[in-house]
Amino acid sequence: MRWDRLFDDLEAQLAAQERLELDAEVSERTRLERAKVGLPERLAGAVGEHVAVHLAGGRRVEGAISDVGSGWFVVDEHSRAVLVPTHAVLSLTGLSQRPRGAPGARRLELGYALRAISRDRRAVHVHDVCGGLVIGTIDAVGADVFDISEHASDEPRRAGNVRARRTVPFVAVSAVASAK
Repeated sequence: MRWDRLFDDLEAQLAAQERLELDAEVSERTRLERAKVGLPERLAGAVGEHVAVHLAGGRRVEGAISDVGSGWFVVDEHSRAVLVPTHAVLSLTGLSQRPRGAPGARRLELGYALRAISRDRRAVHVHDVCGGLVIGTIDAVGADVFDISEHASDEPRRAGNVRARRTVPFVAVSAVASAK
């Protein structure tokens, strides 16, 4: 009888030790899996989620993530869409820790997204990483820069309305917002 209790106690200790080892292994595997998940995957898994994005230059964008590409994502802020290059993101609030099972980000890079905006021929607000703002229409998009004709957002892009033509490197952009 006495040995039965001893063996039962040893068996309970062994089971407890095995549980601790299993918990430690699960925790380590979870950490390793999280280490493989980058911002693009988290953004792609967060489509439809409401986030606040803090950008270089002091701008803050808040709304639902509606699209994600390679190096960019779109936030629907009130009644306008805001294209955000990921290089300009300082932090995000409200982004879930783990991506949902979702298709990955589009493979389209920032230049493709800017070309689509350019084809639309509507005025945009281009915010730079230093806090500056340029309003106008994107005319041409190169490999790493784009040209914008500056004009008032309520005026069409016509030669008489254009005040200047500016070339902007992609790395200088923190957000491109539709002019509403």
